[in-house]
Amino acid sequence: MSSFQSRTSSLPLGGAARNVAGAPTGDAVAAAFPRLQAMIDSARSKTRIGLVYPCDALALQAAQNIVDHGVARPILIGPRDAIARAADSAQIDVREFESVDTPADPRATAQSAVAVARTGAVAALMKGSLHTDELMSAVVERGDGLRTETRISHAFVFDLPRYHKLLTVADCVVNIAPTLETKRDILLNTLALLRALHINHPKVAIVAAVETVNPLIAATVDAHAIARSAWDEAVVEGPFGFDNAISAEAARIKGMTSRVAGDPDLLLMPDLNAGNILYKSFIYIGGGECAGVVLGARVPVVLTSRSDSSLARLASVALAVTAVRAQQVSRPINA
Repeated sequence: MSSFQSRTSSLPLGGAARNVAGAPTGDAVAAAFPRLQAMIDSARSKTRIGLVYPCDALALQAAQNIVDHGVARPILIGPRDAIARAADSAQIDVREFESVDTPADPRATAQSAVAVARTGAVAALMKGSLHTDELMSAVVERGDGLRTETRISHAFVFDLPRYHKLLTVADCVVNIAPTLETKRDILLNTLALLRALHINHPKVAIVAAVETVNPLIAATVDAHAIARSAWDEAVVEGPFGFDNAISAEAARIKGMTSRVAGDPDLLLMPDLNAGNILYKSFIYIGGGECAGVVLGARVPVVLTSRSDSSLARLASVALAVTAVRAQQVSRPINA
């Protein structure tokens, strides 16, 4: 079961809300998060991304921002009349955008967008003003959706003021209570993304409540099983408590010997509850910013929230473009 299967306003979809007191905005945001800005700069491309149901001013402003920064080429997929009304509100000339006219119903639009993606006409999808479950239900539909043999998962890539490099966290959005096999798929999906980001031989900390294996805490048992597997292109260790995953000193004090402690590239979370809480803590308390993308489908999917900053939206599209490049190396988009 996935979190998008029930509509809820509390889902952590997209990037950072800018509610932290004194948080920078505009150009200052980009200057405050140079690692995400570098990712945006390196992703500049003509990659075609389907913006699904862009029927409010915010979605069309995002499309214009994507074009202005040269990150990708948005294709507007939605009912022409509703897009035109939103364009008037946003004072944006949609004649400059390629578009695909669809029925007015958001779910029908989502199905149309998935059909467009299946042909290879767009290499990624981005949520517009429809609900997340309306888009993702079409994505995961058996037969006509965008499923692959791999479990669909989500990854956030964070730029944190007090951490020395990009830090990826998975899964905070899609898989509520992942099994051991689902956690392996989440890890495989995310490792492919890290390779596309040129993070070679990434260090992975599998996080649980404690750093010792306790049969009563299933997450520690799963972490031990995953860490014992062969991972040729990554250093995978666990279980870790969050403290000794992030702090080498905390690990040293607890007598841990680790190649990952204090320097992880990826935190593999035990479940959505833990991932959700950590994600929001990084943003609202830690003052971080992030990009997010759905992985494991035939095309990457960007899920944005109305509370996302413009940097988070751009960085999420850049992350999707990066994921597209990784897919194109391994297989055709319309395979």
